[in-house]
Amino acid sequence: MTKSGMKVGFIGLGIMGAPMALNLLKAGHVLYLYSHGKVPGEFAEQGATLCTSSEEVAKRADIIITMVPDTPHVEDALFGERGVAQGLKECQRGADDRLGKVVVDMSSISPMATKEFARKINALGCDYLDAPVSGGEVGAKAGSLTIMVGGPEAAFERVRPLFEAMGKNITLVGGNGDGQTTKVANQIIVALNIEAVAEALLFASKAGADPAKVRQALMGGFAASRILEVHGERMIQRTFNPGFRIALHQKDLNLALQGARELGVSLPHTASAAQLMQSCAAHGMAGLDHSALCRSLELMADHEIAQAPAA
Repeated sequence: MTKSGMKVGFIGLGIMGAPMALNLLKAGHVLYLYSHGKVPGEFAEQGATLCTSSEEVAKRADIIITMVPDTPHVEDALFGERGVAQGLKECQRGADDRLGKVVVDMSSISPMATKEFARKINALGCDYLDAPVSGGEVGAKAGSLTIMVGGPEAAFERVRPLFEAMGKNITLVGGNGDGQTTKVANQIIVALNIEAVAEALLFASKAGADPAKVRQALMGGFAASRILEVHGERMIQRTFNPGFRIALHQKDLNLALQGARELGVSLPHTASAAQLMQSCAAHGMAGLDHSALCRSLELMADHEIAQAPAA
């Protein structure tokens, strides 16, 4: 697509947001950017426009994307002073029922709050999509993210070309809030898989087996998984530089447990994984990759996965 592509606003240029926005630029879309952190110089070099507020982004763009850490950050970006809502006040559907502007939140936040945010944006005459992602920094850079979308189908189809520039597995799950619910479910599965891989490799290492060879053998059987492939290697190689930080996964598991209380269901193993991540955070590891969940198990065992067994 050429520079006649969509006029896109992007708010939040962190570990995930920056590569996602770059992929939109590479796809030929016109970008208007705002971030509390430093904006990488390559954006200006490639023709993106830096804005002074979320309000300015909303005024200048037709599709406004937020990619920030947590529910309060989304609320501030949308409804805070000089927020997106201030720039949408004149956003209305045309007489021929064409869509007005669309707000797309790609953060991972509360499904219940998402429904309220959608109602407020709809009241301004604009559509809202919740479209959280999975795939981490690697997927963000490669443009291979899984994108789980909640919202009206017409708005989804309008934004689909943007999603296709950032991801590969793109699904309209249902209405507003359903995308966020799907992401919470995803984070439950990922956390429990990380815990399972960590327990298995720790057991094997403490028993005297080579965890690298154990992992290699398991990759050829029914226990094979993306978590065993990627995070199992991280545990063995001790490469815990963040692709997805423990602190962010803690937030997602807290959303799961909060939702479980509201729904009256029990998620015992989700609670266990949340406690292991809390132990890591208490030991100063909240900024490490979530594969470092294994460190809490290692501390209890007084043994590291990559450590040679005692003679």
